Amino acid sequence: MPLPSVSDTALKEWAAAVKTLGRGEQIIVLRKGGIHRADRDFRFVHPEFLLFPTYEHQKAELIKTEFHDTLGDTYNDSGSGESVDFTYFCQVTDKFELRDESDLDRISDFHIWTDDYAHKRLHWRPKQPLTVALLRVYELQQTQSRPVLAEYSGCKSWVEIGSDVSLGGMTPVLDDTEYERQSGVIKQALHQAIAVA
Repeated sequence: MPLPSVSDTALKEWAAAVKTLGRGEQIIVLRKGGIHRADRDFRFVHPEFLLFPTYEHQKAELIKTEFHDTLGDTYNDSGSGESVDFTYFCQVTDKFELRDESDLDRISDFHIWTDDYAHKRLHWRPKQPLTVALLRVYELQQTQSRPVLAEYSGCKSWVEIGSDVSLGGMTPVLDDTEYERQSGVIKQALHQAIAVA
């Protein structure tokens, strides 16, 4: 997919996860719930988006010990809460729907969340699958700041930004070879899960 020059859409994600995605330490996100229009089922309705770092729900006990320093770093970055910094843009390359703990356990090494937390997300609203998305992450040439508006708050996953964010020249955080290697390992681990378009 060609890279766009601007974006007005962002996915809210824990700041610690945004950092690990931005460092190339993980390429997946786990999602369930969130609000889109009138329902409460999360959907990757956008194939590409900015990452909107959030701070209110992330807790040390929900993140693996080896990422606690990363979590601590995010609080140094959080600022006043009156503005949000957009540093990373993503394109979804693959999506899977998980309903079984064994599938989730096979990708435990590829994300920051504890197994206990990941299992709780899987079993919350059990009729709905847990969505795993593989993201190709790009770093913006220059971080773009925007004021945090009231409509951004609450338990919503997608944020429509009031104005276009200029993406400028972006650099992939992983080169093509390394991204294909990591995504190939994860896709192999999820070969029994349902891939979705």
